[in-house]
Amino acid sequence: MPDFDVDFCMEKRDKVIEYVAERYGRNAVSQIVTFGTMAAKAVVRDVARAQGRPYSLGDKLSKLIPFEVGMTLAKAIEQEPALKEFIGNDEEAEEIWEMALKLEGTTRGHR
Repeated sequence: MPDFDVDFCMEKRDKVIEYVAERYGRNAVSQIVTFGTMAAKAVVRDVARAQGRPYSLGDKLSKLIPFEVGMTLAKAIEQEPALKEFIGNDEEAEEIWEMALKLEGTTRGHR
């Protein structure tokens, strides 16, 4: 079935949806939402930024996480000795890591 996005401002958005529903029939129209989750590399960068840490610190942590589909923070620290060493020797990195572990997989936003 064909689809199209209705990415309109919230103001008058309901009028557009109403028009489409009347034009094509209510049973042919629906609304969906997609959610992104906090993946390993992104959650580390986001936590560093939210904590006001230097960009370079979040970037370094993120780059130490292996690039692999389905990578998690737990898998990353097992697979990458340099990551484990860096977190063990840097208090700020450890704080970022601990918070990232709590937030990994949570909903980041919706589209």
